[in-house]
Amino acid sequence: MEMQWYVVHTYSGYEEKVKISINDNVRRRGLEEKFDQILIPAEKVIEKKGNVKKESLKKFYPGYILIKMELNDETWHIVSSTPRVTGFVGGEKPSPIQQDEIDMIVQQIEEGPISQATAQYDRGDSVRILDGAFANFNGFVDDIDEVHNKLRVMVTIFGRQTPVELNYLQVEKN
Repeated sequence: MEMQWYVVHTYSGYEEKVKISINDNVRRRGLEEKFDQILIPAEKVIEKKGNVKKESLKKFYPGYILIKMELNDETWHIVSSTPRVTGFVGGEKPSPIQQDEIDMIVQQIEEGPISQATAQYDRGDSVRILDGAFANFNGFVDDIDEVHNKLRVMVTIFGRQTPVELNYLQVEKN
């Protein structure tokens, strides 16, 4: 029987503990050949609050883990009876998910840190540019694009106000 990927629903926030419990159970029962990999889809994000940058993991699908395994009654029971597991997505006869979907998730994980800056800026705030061609210039926030974490900052260059588009991590409040 071929190993395939399945989605398992867990209590949110307990994904790592569930992964450890399943791996321990599999080792204790000597069934390593029936389980290949357990994946908790998450990415590193950099958050900026004030002047402090903090890196953390953000789960793509909180409360879900992906398991590549050979599905039979015994392996289904090992996973389903693990504490904090509410069951397979699809119930007692779960359908495997396609490899191309797994490849997309793995690609998202491997793309690296994504800036999820949560700094609060308002129009008119005085800021100093930290990075890029205008580093060390001062300006003020003219427009905020919260969807893309971008600011339009008005900077005085040669006596003229010039708009510069920057992401949240490239500026700090004065």
